[in-house]
Amino acid sequence: MNDGEISAWTETERLSFADLLEGLTEQDWSVTTLCPEWTVHAMAGHLAQTTRNRLKDTLAGIVEAKGDWDRMNVDQAVAYAARFTPAELVAQIREDAGSRRRSPGAKPIDPLADVLIHGQDVARPLGITRPMPEKPSIAALEHLLVSPFWGAKKRCKDLRLIATDAEWTGGTGPEEVRGPLADLLLAVSGRSVGLATLTGPGIVRLGAG
Repeated sequence: MNDGEISAWTETERLSFADLLEGLTEQDWSVTTLCPEWTVHAMAGHLAQTTRNRLKDTLAGIVEAKGDWDRMNVDQAVAYAARFTPAELVAQIREDAGSRRRSPGAKPIDPLADVLIHGQDVARPLGITRPMPEKPSIAALEHLLVSPFWGAKKRCKDLRLIATDAEWTGGTGPEEVRGPLADLLLAVSGRSVGLATLTGPGIVRLGAG
């Protein structure tokens, strides 16, 4: 796996996400996603904005949010989304699907993990089944387990994750957690909805992380 392959996966997922958004009704855009502070409209704003933010925008945002990166992300996405219609946001996501721009300190794989997870954040509350591609999902999972930004290192301490729909395991802890790649990725990133299909003695620790 190299940066070119990661970029191609990210572009494919962004275009697929745009397809998902394009098929939604007007009412769907106001539904709350798995990120409770974001509607579908705000989530689309986040995905569109991430490839258009300038460094000075990020620096100004983090100052305004008093150093809280998550707060900055939430506020900037909501403000950005409010400036554009759903159709305009879809067009921006398509236009920038191949962009390699990313947040300061982020690895090339962070945007891939972002769009994979956020695709589920939108699809699941709407009752839409959105398959996750195996190789990109595995790459994202392995990244989250070592990244300092996603909280997964602490959340998955002493756990061994085992996919039930792919040949993959991650982590070296004594307590096992088993389940589909998509639900492992959601749970590892802090989405409790991902725990529903998981099994194993490590579920309590993962859910409490």
